[in-house]
Amino acid sequence: MATGPRYVVKPKRRRNLITNYRRRMKMLEGRIPRVVVRVSNKNIRVQLIEYTQKGDNTLVSATSANLVKYGWNAGGSNAPAAYLTGFLCGSQAVKAGIKKAILDMGLKRPVPGSNIFAILKGVIDAGLEVASNAKYPTEQRLSGQHIAEYAANLKSDKQAYARQFSGYLKKNI
Repeated sequence: MATGPRYVVKPKRRRNLITNYRRRMKMLEGRIPRVVVRVSNKNIRVQLIEYTQKGDNTLVSATSANLVKYGWNAGGSNAPAAYLTGFLCGSQAVKAGIKKAILDMGLKRPVPGSNIFAILKGVIDAGLEVASNAKYPTEQRLSGQHIAEYAANLKSDKQAYARQFSGYLKKNI
């Protein structure tokens, strides 16, 4: 009769809901660089990462904070910023000679029309080949018209408008 515990402790990154190792191994088997997307409350990070035996290598990286160099003054986590960040990363990848990649969105759920798919559309529009059958956000959302329409509807209530768009007003947007 065997002695000892009857359970196996899962790896720390799995316990903390950071990594799904089965999905990661399936992605790594293809030996294709991954477009890794990480979205926070204020910024968006897009990286092209290649697997090696010693660890992952970052080939290309872009964040929404990098958009300031190109004249982007608005928020860093909305749909237009997501699209532009994806486009920036995709164009850097094409310049580096990368032609093909796969999407790695971590443990995020694939919600149709979300910012993750705005990023993916930007990467594809830059010329990088990424297999996808996703439902992308509309052109209206990618260009920021939905934000402008919401602001126009809110302008009648000056106090609510000033509270909601205080960051834009400070930057004269």
